[in-house]
Amino acid sequence: MRKLSAFDGSVQAAPRVLTARLIRTVDAAGSTATAMLTDHGRILALGTPAHCEEVAQAAGLHAERVDLGDAVVVPGFVDPHAHPLMYGQMMTWVDCGPEKAQSIPEIIVLLKQAAAALPADRPVRGYGYEHRNLAERRHPTRFELDEVATDREVYLMNASGHGGVVNSYTLEVNGVDRTTPDPPGGEFFRDADGELTGELSDAACNILTGVHGVKIGHHGPNFHLGDEPEEHLRQLDAATERFLAGGVTTIGDAQVSRREFDMYLRLAEAGRLDVRVSMYLLSHLLDEALEMGLVGQFGNAHLSFAGIKLYADGTLGGWTAYFPDGYVGDPCRTGQLYHEPAEYAELIRRAHAAGLQTATHAQSPTAIEMVVSAIEAAQAERPDADARHRIEHCGLPTPEQITRMAAAGIRPVNQTQHYFNWGEGVEQAIGTPGERFNPLGEFQTAGVPITLSSDAPVAEPIPLEAIRTAVTRVTRRGHRLGPDGLRIPADAALRAHTYEGAVSLGREDDLGSLEVGKYADFAVLSDDPLTVAAEEISAIVVRETWIDGERRYARGAREQRRAS
Repeated sequence: MRKLSAFDGSVQAAPRVLTARLIRTVDAAGSTATAMLTDHGRILALGTPAHCEEVAQAAGLHAERVDLGDAVVVPGFVDPHAHPLMYGQMMTWVDCGPEKAQSIPEIIVLLKQAAAALPADRPVRGYGYEHRNLAERRHPTRFELDEVATDREVYLMNASGHGGVVNSYTLEVNGVDRTTPDPPGGEFFRDADGELTGELSDAACNILTGVHGVKIGHHGPNFHLGDEPEEHLRQLDAATERFLAGGVTTIGDAQVSRREFDMYLRLAEAGRLDVRVSMYLLSHLLDEALEMGLVGQFGNAHLSFAGIKLYADGTLGGWTAYFPDGYVGDPCRTGQLYHEPAEYAELIRRAHAAGLQTATHAQSPTAIEMVVSAIEAAQAERPDADARHRIEHCGLPTPEQITRMAAAGIRPVNQTQHYFNWGEGVEQAIGTPGERFNPLGEFQTAGVPITLSSDAPVAEPIPLEAIRTAVTRVTRRGHRLGPDGLRIPADAALRAHTYEGAVSLGREDDLGSLEVGKYADFAVLSDDPLTVAAEEISAIVVRETWIDGERRYARGAREQRRAS
């Protein structure tokens, strides 16, 4: 894998000696310190305050002293799989999640209130419902959404992000009726009589993007709904504030279309890209990427291209992950593969041959097998000991597949907040194998590196919640998912959301741990995630977030944007 070379840009951060109760470096030795010297965005020394002052004086630096008091400092959290623009956009939608609505009538009330406050021609959009968490234990129908509006689009996105429900108007205006065939990689759901229910998934969401919107075919779920560019920029700004509030300093955008690419370039040009972003282009853009010569990482310290994102199957949350024998919860549903195995293997072969890292969404054992086999074949044709191909989510690999992943250097990128939010639903969907969802302990035993992320907006970008869940495997409802062997210790979970995240992005030379020469990206915490009781980890407060040796977020004070 071609890693991004060091690039300092125009960082002008003043020299500082920062002191704290404890600094966890998350380096290979698990070192700790009580002081850190930074200059021009980089770390110059770690150790005691006296040592850092001595290094500063020897270098002729007049370092400002910043006392962080009883805080615990850790590396800035790395979230290598998230969807920032989608997250920011959904922050402007109606929150219909479990804390806001626990039944379909409650959702309808929320959407009606939003409709009354919107101009008549504006679509009504909600998000966050998980049908198994609703009192009715089912998806709403288009007829129920018709109660919200019959003269404009109403769209309620499922928490998985892989589809949801629309009203009758949305289907009619797009010419979708009971005779409309399902698109490749998507579905318009029907009842037992063949009537459209209003539920749609994945590529069927193309109808929501408008005539001129992003169309991605059957290469993945389409949530690239358009707004005016300035509105998208505001949405990204809002999302960035949420990531910073969680202590996140680096993000991997795991589904970049032309929409996201353009917005990131605009933000970077305006000096408004406060967090670091590594972009994974959707696989329908692979031909364009190869034609333009994007055969390795490029960019700068804040915005870079990392690789190609692919999809093998759908989501466990939305029951579109591929189980050919049907779901226990609904034997009529099998989910789907987005590609035939030979077609998918050719995409992997071409990307790997060009030296590109790939990141493939795969949840079911069948889908994971397709990915592992394709990578093994590509590696056999052109061996690369550091390709770092990723499997996103990697929900239910078999033990045999985990062994092969270790041998092939495949890196799973997991989201423990998924099973925190709806782990019981996976068991209901596929039976007892669902308790192995994200088997982190098995990865650790097999020598497979563990990486944690949020998949925001599917989960909030709260790394401490993800770490707590990795350690406890306790869900939002208080249920412990699976045996203790699936859990991992707190130090491994912290490393998984910092250093291993940077490795998964090809950024470990500059990010992921606090070491001399690396960027001064760190989170200031109210307590130590490695010594508090496991169930209390998510209660730790992120007091501040620093990037390039500068404070970008302080709890209780809205940070001002840099002047453009």
